[in-house]
Amino acid sequence: MADITRRLGWRHLRGAPTAHIRHHRGGKLLHDGPGLSFWYRALTAALSEVPVDDRELAMTFHARTSDFQDVAVQATVTYRISDPALAATRLDFSVDPDTGAWRGTPLEQLGTLLTETAQQHALDVLSRTPLSVALVDGVTAVRERIATGLAGEPRLPATGIEVVAVRVVALRPEPEVERALRTPAREQIQQEADRATYERRAVAVERERAIAENELASQIELARREEQLVEQRGTNTRREAEEGAAADAVRAEAEAARTVRLAEAEATRSVRLARAEAEGAREVGEARAQAQAAWLRVHAEVDVATLHALTGTRLAENLPRIDSVTVSPDVLTGLLARLGTREQV
Repeated sequence: MADITRRLGWRHLRGAPTAHIRHHRGGKLLHDGPGLSFWYRALTAALSEVPVDDRELAMTFHARTSDFQDVAVQATVTYRISDPALAATRLDFSVDPDTGAWRGTPLEQLGTLLTETAQQHALDVLSRTPLSVALVDGVTAVRERIATGLAGEPRLPATGIEVVAVRVVALRPEPEVERALRTPAREQIQQEADRATYERRAVAVERERAIAENELASQIELARREEQLVEQRGTNTRREAEEGAAADAVRAEAEAARTVRLAEAEATRSVRLARAEAEGAREVGEARAQAQAAWLRVHAEVDVATLHALTGTRLAENLPRIDSVTVSPDVLTGLLARLGTREQV
């Protein structure tokens, strides 16, 4: 919308660079072009403002496929007014000289024209296409058909309209049909998910089995090594026992040899001692015999009285000490009798 200001009965219009302004007064064109700025009188001026920038027109309409299924088409058409002077003569782009607002609805009329034209071509292509094909390739086919149809529409160039681009955003069936179509895909996806789950579980089971086999192999290897260790320990024990037995045998032999040597030495010493004792006993016997012989010779040469005296002396030496002697009459009688007998003899 143009920017209009008032000054003492005059109006000043300042247009935008994207708006084409046309100023007529008395049927004559005084100003024509985008981004104009000029003074005018409201009572005598006829103004029109035509936008020349690119415009986006979003449209949504329903169509029916060849198998009688309803689909919703969402599309966007980009257009521009390439001939503002021609468009101003075909559509009402006049503005109020006091406010700058459009007196009519030219853009709505233009949007209706584009929408109906695009819808006509989209319905034409979808009516000969089944739903399954339309959902797969319908977006491209509808876009190309709309673009071709708008380019060949004679009313648009006659109105000064140029179509820049056509985009089909979506092509969707009714919600019930869409849910029905989604069901096989969802089931397939679910089957894929289940298969992936089963495969993952199978892989997990296989890994667990491999782990169990590895653990079992490890246990078998440990048992084998433990058996080897026990066998080696037994071998070491036997070797230690054999070496100990050999050492004990060596010690026993050494001890026996030492014992034999000691026994031989003891026997030799005993023999020597026995010989010495025998020799000493023999010498003592000989000495005793000599002494006895000498004693006998001495006593043989001595008289009887001397022998009796020596006998009494020796007897007295060997008798115990007698502090007191009690002689009973009987003993005295016997002694006297013996003495008398001896005298008589």
